[in-house]
Amino acid sequence: MELSLSHKESIAFLSSELRVKESYDIIERHMRVAGEDVCFFYVDGFTKDAEMQRLMQYLLSQKSLGGAKELVEILPYVEVELGRGVERIVTAVLSGQTALLSSSFPGEAILIDARTYPARSTAEPDTDRVMQGSRDGFVETLVMNTALIRRRIRDPRLTMRHFDLGGSSHTDVVMCYVEGVADEKLVNELSDKLKKIKPKGVCLGYRSISESLIRHGWLNPFPKIRLTERPDTASAQLLEGSVLIICDTSPQVMIFPTSIFDYLQQTDDYYFPPLTGSYLRIVRTVILILSVMVTPVWYLCVEFSDTLPDYLRFLVPDSPGALPIILQLLLIEVAIDGLKIASMNTPDMLSNSLSVVGALLLGDFAVGVGWVCEDVILYMAFVSIASFAQQNVELGYAFKFVRVAMLIAVYFLGAWGLLAGAVLFALLLITNVTVSGRFRYLYPLVPFNPRALLHLLFRVKKRDFGEK
Repeated sequence: MELSLSHKESIAFLSSELRVKESYDIIERHMRVAGEDVCFFYVDGFTKDAEMQRLMQYLLSQKSLGGAKELVEILPYVEVELGRGVERIVTAVLSGQTALLSSSFPGEAILIDARTYPARSTAEPDTDRVMQGSRDGFVETLVMNTALIRRRIRDPRLTMRHFDLGGSSHTDVVMCYVEGVADEKLVNELSDKLKKIKPKGVCLGYRSISESLIRHGWLNPFPKIRLTERPDTASAQLLEGSVLIICDTSPQVMIFPTSIFDYLQQTDDYYFPPLTGSYLRIVRTVILILSVMVTPVWYLCVEFSDTLPDYLRFLVPDSPGALPIILQLLLIEVAIDGLKIASMNTPDMLSNSLSVVGALLLGDFAVGVGWVCEDVILYMAFVSIASFAQQNVELGYAFKFVRVAMLIAVYFLGAWGLLAGAVLFALLLITNVTVSGRFRYLYPLVPFNPRALLHLLFRVKKRDFGEK
């Protein structure tokens, strides 16, 4: 539906569609310019006051406004365009643009992109800090995020394709890739998927988009999309051939395709010399494997303590505690998550004290009253600390679920349970479905690429993704 050729009818209709009388923050501003009636529609808080004041002063200085096309050509602002469709104008105003209507050009509106969004500074993300390197990070404003990438990649092949996902939010989404470097089939596949999804709203940012892109496999806890809040990491991935999806209102940028081995790499690996970076990566890999295996293997040793050689007798606790070992392990698993939740809901000035003191008190009292033994506290403390060896929280919980499943399997099946848990671990990784079935989640292990696998373990040269 387009605007009416009657200036008054157009204003009345837009005022009704925007619900100006019901919403205090939507402004309808009338002016008299060069003998013509001029009306502005904009959202208070989304408009740059200084810029709009200059535009109004410029209009007041004109002796004649002329037609819409002529005014667009002479308006002293960067982003100006014509609009005729009512839905387009309403969406633009609610997105922060200013609609200018005049009796000199009925049936048309000039959209002035003089918007500004409330935004925080581009500070270093809390979940992906580095000891060396840049200290900026993505924020909730789309334009600032794309600018942070443009600052690092000054290549005309860098492409930013815009999508409006519709729904109630009309959220702006950008697909970012380097033409000629990114896989063309992956770019087309992601583009088609973004065009087809019709969410009711994208209020949860990247999570709403990821669940719309991948609608199956919810029982598999392993992350299907890699995220980053660092512009340097995102830029490096683009030059390797990855495709990014950037969502307005979300500081997390999605990286495609995704492999489980991507989580073994961190930005610090590349800011340090190759020897140091390789060492850190190997340590991280070993710790992550141990975080899954240490408690099931220890529990198996305790259950079959009679068959242990003498030099491994120290693994068996002298005072096992009043509760069964398996129940102690599961209880501490839940208690750790409880402390995390309590710490997140505690004011910043008290959160560190609560988490540290709370853990010490609970652990000491539990041992003192005989509920749990010191060995359980020791191994679960290691598991808890090891979960922070990588920054992805979703992957940490995936390891946790696998570890708990292995503990339960060992309790019922013994050594066969440990084997069954390892098989379950492998099956979850093999069957994990990403947004594109052409890229394996276990590459370069499946399919096997020894050179790429070597580059994953040792920081030599960045790899390219292999296909199915």
